[in-house]
Amino acid sequence: MSMRAHGRGGSLLVVPENTDTWRESIIRPVPYPVLPAYSELADLVREQPGEGRHRLWHEALRRVVEAIAGLTAVDGATIITDHYELLAFGAKIGRRQGSPRIEHVVVTEPIDGAAAEIANPAQLGGTRHLSAAQFGQDQRDAFALVASQDRRFTVFAWSHREEMVHAHRVETLLL
Repeated sequence: MSMRAHGRGGSLLVVPENTDTWRESIIRPVPYPVLPAYSELADLVREQPGEGRHRLWHEALRRVVEAIAGLTAVDGATIITDHYELLAFGAKIGRRQGSPRIEHVVVTEPIDGAAAEIANPAQLGGTRHLSAAQFGQDQRDAFALVASQDRRFTVFAWSHREEMVHAHRVETLLL
């Protein structure tokens, strides 16, 4: 919801901690690397707020989430680990060397009676959607979240069952 709040759209890539394979799908140089990684969100998630600190903890969490979501408004993707450490923002997603261009994704929505469809990722949105789908195909242990300016929100991740990228449209859950 914080990514949608700024109204500019954005991409958030979530990559496994302690690996660099995601860099194979990023055009170099990364304009805004964060060194060392920004870990305030990770620290808050690990923290167990004590008696009387619950409200302060929630306020700190909201503030940090909004700050990171604000970085998604910068052209390019924001990259965090699956343990919530910020690694970079403004990163341009590219096709990993030797990887085929993504042609199709399976699309689902969390609506009763909605059937899965196979679609070209360009049908889901613009450049953000296409690059996030490519990232999901190339980096099968990572996933991408895309908020578009038209209020759509899609999660792209590799589906081992389908053996293709799964594009899960979740904007109806964010109303």
